[in-house]
Amino acid sequence: MLRYISQRLIAMAITLFLIISLLFFLIHSMPGSIVNDPMLPIDIKERIEAKYHLDKPLVVQYVYFLGDFLTFNFGDSIKVQPKVPVFDIIKDKLPITIQLNILALLFTLPIGVICGIMAALKKNTATDHGLNMMVVLFISVPSFVIAALLQYIVAFKWELVPILLSAEQALTWTKFKSMILPILALSFGEIAIVTRYLRAELCETLNSDYMLLARTKGLSQMQATLRHAIRNSFIPLANIFIPMIFTILSGAIVIENIFSVPGLGSLSINAINALDHPLTIAVMFFYSLIGLISILVVDLSYGIIDPRIRMGGKK
Repeated sequence: MLRYISQRLIAMAITLFLIISLLFFLIHSMPGSIVNDPMLPIDIKERIEAKYHLDKPLVVQYVYFLGDFLTFNFGDSIKVQPKVPVFDIIKDKLPITIQLNILALLFTLPIGVICGIMAALKKNTATDHGLNMMVVLFISVPSFVIAALLQYIVAFKWELVPILLSAEQALTWTKFKSMILPILALSFGEIAIVTRYLRAELCETLNSDYMLLARTKGLSQMQATLRHAIRNSFIPLANIFIPMIFTILSGAIVIENIFSVPGLGSLSINAINALDHPLTIAVMFFYSLIGLISILVVDLSYGIIDPRIRMGGKK
């Protein structure tokens, strides 16, 4: 296990290096410049170029960039919050994004699992057909459309929750109802995917030979499903967990802007629009770090779901 974890950590470090290198060259290939402002005095423009090595060739800038990144020196924000360290800005926004994504996952998994089990146990019934219609609807409609509908119906028409979210509300559990709409907007599509996948796996598992053997030993349909079928269906279900994490992370960028959630998603859009290169690269770096850590956690969970799986290479 330790050998496997160390190998994965090395792979994560290499992946992060490739990601930040690609981000650097992509960001610097964008049109425009952080000092391309006709109202900016010449001496200030020269000082900014010297501070961020913009007066040097791109390869030299890349070397300086890697040196700063390896020492966790992300620099200062240039336009979004001038002269404020990038790390301090992200430190304030990161907990909000992590909280939103974790709550969306915690809402998605149990609801999706319950719906998938119900659809499999009630196969070809009205319950199954109704859940299948829900799956098709939620998969087909984009999350930003669902977000707009929730804002209009639940927040504007019914006035049950606030339309927009503030930083104080995002960090205070007493204002949890302010987080409900962003969580729902992120979760509906993923609930549909979990439901569809788990239903297909359970329908196949329930028709297997060992399930027939369990029934002949006197177990009821529900007992055999809970003791044997569900756990075996969770192993392939873990395969869609990694794409689900990245879908929620990427969807959070749009959802945070729609609901004015003061997290990394809103910050990334502001940084890109302002051509704030240090802040943009740092935000994308932390998004990548969250995704890679999530992949490692999911891989380690295989051994918890199925004890037969051993990651040390031993038989």
